[in-house]
Amino acid sequence: MSEVYIKEVVRERYAEIARNVRAPGSSCCYDGESGSEGISANLYAADETKCLPQDAVTASLGCGNPTALAELKEGETVLDLGSGGGIDVLPSARRVGSSGKAYALDMTDDMLALARENQRKAGAKNVEFLKGEIEAIPLLDNSVDVIISNCVINLSADKDKVLREAFRVLKPGGRFAVSDVVTRGAIPEAVRRNMLLWAGCIAGALDENDYQMKLAVAGFEAIGIEPTRVYDVEDAREFLTSQSFDVDAIAAEVGGRFMSAFVRAKKPEVASNTKARDCCAPTCC
Repeated sequence: MSEVYIKEVVRERYAEIARNVRAPGSSCCYDGESGSEGISANLYAADETKCLPQDAVTASLGCGNPTALAELKEGETVLDLGSGGGIDVLPSARRVGSSGKAYALDMTDDMLALARENQRKAGAKNVEFLKGEIEAIPLLDNSVDVIISNCVINLSADKDKVLREAFRVLKPGGRFAVSDVVTRGAIPEAVRRNMLLWAGCIAGALDENDYQMKLAVAGFEAIGIEPTRVYDVEDAREFLTSQSFDVDAIAAEVGGRFMSAFVRAKKPEVASNTKARDCCAPTCC
């Protein structure tokens, strides 16, 4: 499977979701009853969604609540990778306040259109939506304090590039605080190759040890992965919707090996090679 093919499958799936959500009949505020089901349900407390447009909640297919993880502060600049309908970036914008800034990056025109509608309904003035890919973030080096993301990095076919880009745009001391699907243990190759499961956040999920290693190689420190939900066999059946293999047999193999997790990391305050460059005296080493 090529990176381009994976990207197009993912793009079309999320464009279709946005188009369905934008169909006539949406109301102005989330009522606490509509919205995502299955693994995406019950991720946010009622007081976190009560002021959000319903479409922002309905369009969410996240696996966690990165806004709870990020501990955003007044005046910070936050970037949401794969921002979807805005369920995370809109409350993040409220938390950083009028002196802060929230960027929302998505590659799907339909989802960006939905998110901008939700921004208007929410009255969020300090949000800027960006068209682009998480492998090539359209922001300057050292420009954001915090990166959040909700079940999106697993969709990329080049996670090393995503993490390098995240490191690049974070300021020294900046925080990486995302929710993602990760794996623990061997996953059948039939699952890894299935395109429907790539778009469904499963086939592309990293092993938790590989995730930590890739973050470290990108330059991050203080890396941690905290499982928030381990998916059982019944959850696995919900994921495995393809007809190209025996769903029941593979569900039994992968049950307990997929999990939602908080993934934390930090960009060092000062890069180690900078310290070496700044010292020219014979005693430096």
